[in-house]
Amino acid sequence: MFLRLLFVLLIALNIAVGAWLLLGQDDVHGRSATDAGVPELHLLSERPAAPATSAPAPVPAATVATAAAAASTPPPPAAPVVAPAPAPAPPRPTSYTCIALGPFATQVDMRNARSALSNQAARMRQRQEQTTQTTGWWVFLPGGGSRDKALELGRRLTAANVGEYFIVGSGDQPNTISLGLFKDPANARRRRDQVAAAGFPAQMTERTESVAEYWLDVVIPDTGRADWRNRVKGVGSHSTGCF
Repeated sequence: MFLRLLFVLLIALNIAVGAWLLLGQDDVHGRSATDAGVPELHLLSERPAAPATSAPAPVPAATVATAAAAASTPPPPAAPVVAPAPAPAPPRPTSYTCIALGPFATQVDMRNARSALSNQAARMRQRQEQTTQTTGWWVFLPGGGSRDKALELGRRLTAANVGEYFIVGSGDQPNTISLGLFKDPANARRRRDQVAAAGFPAQMTERTESVAEYWLDVVIPDTGRADWRNRVKGVGSHSTGCF
C-alpha cells in the first residue's frame, strides 16, 4: 500500500514538473517577459556588431520635396545686359585763319573795325607801324652850287618863257630851282618834258615821308560763318602769323 502511494506521488510530481516546464517558461512559446509596448532590454555584449560602413542617414521627405520643387522651378530671367554707351568722339580741333587788316588811316577807324569783329574773331590785336609814303613828285633843276648861279639860271628860264619856278634857299638841296611838286606822276612827267624841251636838264624825283599806319590782326575760326569783308570795308588784308 505504501509503495502504491509513493508511485502515485511520483507520477503526480512528474506531471507537475512537466506542466511547469511546459507552461511556466515564457521562451518556450516566444512570449516576452516584459509588458507589451515596453522595449526589451539587452546586455551590451548581446548587441550585434555595427556594420563596417554605416548607411547614409535617410533624407527627410520634406527635404526631398523641397529639392524637387527647386529643381522643377525655372530660373529667374536674367537681367538684360545694357551695353555701355560709346565714348564720345573727341572734338575736332578748330582751325583758324589769321589775317592782318589795314592799313587804317586813323586809330578811330581801327577801333571801329575791332568793335565790328568782336563777335566773330577768336583773338585780335592792334598795332602801329611806320611806313614810307609818297607825298608827291618833284620836278627841279639842279643848282649851280651858289646863290648867284641859281639866280642866273632863273633869268634864263624866264627868257625861255618857262615860268612858275622858285629858288630853294635852305634844306638839303639849297640853290636848287624847283619847277613844281605834283601829286600825279603823269603831270610831273609833263612838266619835266616841257622844261627839257626848252633846253634845260629838268629832273623828276619821288618825294616821300614817314607816316604811321594802323593795323588790326585778327584770328578767325574756319567755321564758314565769318563775314568780316561785309563788316570792315575800305582796307586791304593779307595773311599773317597766328598768335
